[in-house]
Amino acid sequence: MQDPVITEIVRNGLVAITEEMKSNLLRTAYSMIIYEAQDFTVGLFDAKGDTVSIGIGLPMFIRGMSNTVKVMLRHFGPEGRNEGIHPGDVLVTNDAYTTGSHLNHMTFVVPIFDGGAIIGFSACMAHWADIGGTLDGMTKDIFSEGVQIPMLKMYRRGEINHDLADIIRMNIRLPERGMGDLNAQVAAVKLGAKRFNQLTARYGVPTVQAAIAAIMDHTEAAARAQVLSMPDGVYEAESFMDDDGVDAGQQIPIRVKVTVAGDEMTIDLTDVAQQVKGFYNSGEAAGMACCQVAFKCLTSPLEKPINEGSFRPLKIILPMGRVVSAVRPSPMRWWMTFPMTIVDTIFKAMAQAIPERVIAGHHADLLSAALNGRMPETNKLWLLAGGLIGGGWGAKRGSDGSNATICINDGDTHNSPVEQTEAKYPMVVERYALREDSGGAGQWRGGLGTEKVVRATVPFNFNAQVERMHCRPWGLEGGLSGAGNRVSIQEGVNPEQAFPSGKVLAKALQRGDAYILRSGGGGGYGSPLDRPLERIAHDLHEGYITRGRAEASYGVVFAGDRIDEAATAARRAQLRAAGTPLEDPEIAVWEMRVPNPQDRELKRLFLNRCCA
Repeated sequence: MQDPVITEIVRNGLVAITEEMKSNLLRTAYSMIIYEAQDFTVGLFDAKGDTVSIGIGLPMFIRGMSNTVKVMLRHFGPEGRNEGIHPGDVLVTNDAYTTGSHLNHMTFVVPIFDGGAIIGFSACMAHWADIGGTLDGMTKDIFSEGVQIPMLKMYRRGEINHDLADIIRMNIRLPERGMGDLNAQVAAVKLGAKRFNQLTARYGVPTVQAAIAAIMDHTEAAARAQVLSMPDGVYEAESFMDDDGVDAGQQIPIRVKVTVAGDEMTIDLTDVAQQVKGFYNSGEAAGMACCQVAFKCLTSPLEKPINEGSFRPLKIILPMGRVVSAVRPSPMRWWMTFPMTIVDTIFKAMAQAIPERVIAGHHADLLSAALNGRMPETNKLWLLAGGLIGGGWGAKRGSDGSNATICINDGDTHNSPVEQTEAKYPMVVERYALREDSGGAGQWRGGLGTEKVVRATVPFNFNAQVERMHCRPWGLEGGLSGAGNRVSIQEGVNPEQAFPSGKVLAKALQRGDAYILRSGGGGGYGSPLDRPLERIAHDLHEGYITRGRAEASYGVVFAGDRIDEAATAARRAQLRAAGTPLEDPEIAVWEMRVPNPQDRELKRLFLNRCCA
């Protein structure tokens, strides 16, 4: 029988190893998107490539790294090149159709040996700021998106592959940054392998492997118990994406079917849309990760380490050629957007079975602009993935949604600091604030989105790939929808130009122009007529909602500046009795702020001071 004390020590040791790998990468990476936004994930895997422990940065990498390790095993084994994997090897790829994401995600894998036998793998997938390819506009195949690195060895038996390093260096625009991130990732995966070897040296390989097996069995049992508590049945839901950036306005259907039978769950994505012309496709690993992320949230969100055992009760049906199982040479650059709406839609389906354990829809987009230009002093190229901004998450039974929180695809990634952006890039962040009235009304209110206004101090190019403008974050159990995402441009001091689609590609901004990103709010939960008046008063005081929203969506009656409790109770009772639908106004959808003459003069003074 496996010693439970040793098993617990190994459990915490595995978590500690992946956390140390994360810390190491954060301290040594060159790109702000890695060391600030934490757009990466590290992990340990067993000899078959199954997940043992993951240090989460991006939840959607949960399948991609495991898939990559398994493909590498086949590629270098008898089924492939039969080259073998040896001590000192560092394997690398950015194959989008294996990782499930885009070419910017470089994945490094180190085999972990005990004697002559492989006992595991250490891996890291991280976002590089540039991987070549076109900078601006829409891509329509993988070849225009950058250099593709097949399954190769970055190091062979401890010796660097200089030919491969030269190919990578020549094909990226920022070689010093890219090679710095390469070295940081290699250091992180080597550290993971070293720490795992230390763990097995202390307790012995068989003991550690038995502990890992026990941990996986435990997480499987925990997940099965949660599925068993759900009522058996078939639950379906649908939503849509606005468009693929090529066929403007042509909605892309997202339909899911979830079957619960005993202690097992099947998620069927057969009716998700076919792969699209634009760059919103993702690979099979991302499609499977959608299901795994949703399943993990519903069954065992607190179980650590994240490992393969958690997903044994889950079956996934995902035919190839869907928008989340795209095949070569489909474009993949903006791979991350559609999967998170699939997660939302799975929650929506399960609201029919376990309404108390799901959240309403969230803003489901990075709201990240892809920017590039040249420094005026040096003419040196700069690239920026526009600073991720948070948005509103859906409410759940008993709790309001979170404000200004990064979307589910990116999980633990962070808002990029304004100070870092302004220090490194030629722009000024004029405003970054909560977006009032953006949260869906409900007994529990949806979280608020944000508004970010960024003004150019030199000319640069602007690309926005924003989704979920029209498929607004839905409410549950009578809750109202949150606001959709929005994109605008302001040229100089002129009024904003709002875009009906969130796709603004290859737009040249001049000195003094600004781009404005407004993230959506989360959906509400429960009838707004049941929201306690003291909570509404608090929302008004904090500026989360306006008086107009309180009246239209919550049935509030005011007497001067105060809520008239008696009149509000009477109006709410009348609305309930009549079954009158509450108003769900999308505040400031196209009614963007138009500066008055005084504001314009202040803006001119600002531009003269900051943009000279």
